[in-house]
Amino acid sequence: MRFENKAVIVTGGSSGIGRAICQTLAAEGAVVTVFDQTEEVREGGRPTVAEISAAGGKADFVQGDVTSWNDLDRVVAGVVARHGRLDVMINNAAISAGKPLLETSETEWDQVLAVNAKGVFLGCKRAVEQMINQQVRAEARGRIVNISSQHGMVSSPGDIAYGTGKAAVVYMTRQIAADYGPQQIICNAVAPGKIITGKSGRANDPELIDYSKRRTPLPRLGRPDDVASAVAFLASDEARYITGENLMVDGGWMAA
Repeated sequence: MRFENKAVIVTGGSSGIGRAICQTLAAEGAVVTVFDQTEEVREGGRPTVAEISAAGGKADFVQGDVTSWNDLDRVVAGVVARHGRLDVMINNAAISAGKPLLETSETEWDQVLAVNAKGVFLGCKRAVEQMINQQVRAEARGRIVNISSQHGMVSSPGDIAYGTGKAAVVYMTRQIAADYGPQQIICNAVAPGKIITGKSGRANDPELIDYSKRRTPLPRLGRPDDVASAVAFLASDEARYITGENLMVDGGWMAA
């Protein structure tokens, strides 16, 4: 129960990796706020809050948009009003255009960067704004975990906007860790490799799946719970002397 009675916000927590993060932390005692545009689960199934509640955990859903400062301010303020503090902020929400440079419109570029870069910037900013005034617990005023990607360090095949946004997440994580470490705010990132979430679309393209299998040394592709376990470690008191890191959860992709 590493997160017993700790208040946690997970953006994009209704589906995929975000859903697994919510369920993993709730199972270890966290009071989770799922912040997303919809409760609908892209890969199917009951809403995240319903699943957590059925398992005996504690969770709430707050509808909102990570590109809106007012929405992020509202969700953080609400969590603090209910629980007295914000222990962990997990910036997971992301979208993709799935197009190379010449096929990516200006509108698509702006949409992806608004969620993948600006959304993380706003989420981090609002979290630090709250955490910097909190009492220190377990050598930290609060913890931030951002979800980046292996494609923040290497090219994202045919998806320039996505990769650029994720590269920004890696940089922001290091900058925030350096700037606010003296105030005992911890900021790390987790960089997933190829994760099979069950959602439909380009991610399931047979060519991309085959490419990912060939690139990954371990004999399987990743699952959402693989990422959730790494997030749980970095969000926990066990990671009290780790900050500014971008932890690869990629089955060895970047080592190959």
